[in-house]
Amino acid sequence: MVPFVFASHWSLSVLFQSLFQHRYAAHRMFTMGPRTERALHLSTALVQGSSYLDPRAYAILHREHHAYADTERDPHSPAHQKNPLRMMLHTARRYAGLLTRSLSAEPRFLGGYPEWPAVDRLFSRWPTRIAFGALYALFYRRFATRPWHWALLPMHFVMGPVHGAIVNWCGHRYGYRNFASRDESRNTLPVDVLCMGELFQNNHHARPASPDFAARRFELDPTWQVMRLLARMKLIRLTPASKGEHAKHRPAHAQVNRGTLPAASPSL
Repeated sequence: MVPFVFASHWSLSVLFQSLFQHRYAAHRMFTMGPRTERALHLSTALVQGSSYLDPRAYAILHREHHAYADTERDPHSPAHQKNPLRMMLHTARRYAGLLTRSLSAEPRFLGGYPEWPAVDRLFSRWPTRIAFGALYALFYRRFATRPWHWALLPMHFVMGPVHGAIVNWCGHRYGYRNFASRDESRNTLPVDVLCMGELFQNNHHARPASPDFAARRFELDPTWQVMRLLARMKLIRLTPASKGEHAKHRPAHAQVNRGTLPAASPSL
């Protein structure tokens, strides 16, 4: 039971991070009504629990990443960090400054992200994070049947940051490229199975407004499939800009096979 619950928590945490904090808060790839937004906002907080990421701080940090990808001003780039841990610490310091507003951001990175002060403050406080951690530990105390199960427990506490570290380290170091770009972004398979489409980093950096991070026939973006379902249910509406970007930047199959890389979009 414990491995199943761990896998479910990981998958849901990654999905909500990709859907809400990344594709909605940072990029506004879709719109929705205020009630749906609040429901998704609260669901994200409850699912992520002790590793909840404030949408405002996340959005600003991610926009900075696109603007300065793999340069010294990138908040999380393996090109300028010796290992994933140092990259995570560097990112955490920037995130904490944006969360507390002790660090400022360029005006172009501000606005357009969901803010719910009551929820964001509550789930970003240490007592709340510790309370979620205690609930996870109580579950393991009741249902863990093998010693190795306990090795999974700490991951529940930091799933959000760990997911981000995997995406930004692997997605800018390992894999193949469909598009020429000014950064070192890559598409990392088969690790993307763990990340709900987020490790198609080269595709995403090339066409950042596209809601579908897959670009070739063998690539599958699970979060995009969820977005399509939500759109069909009329819970969200894909933005015209994202639809146009999706159609415009899909590379032809023959073009990729010949090794000709389409140029990346310069937009954020």
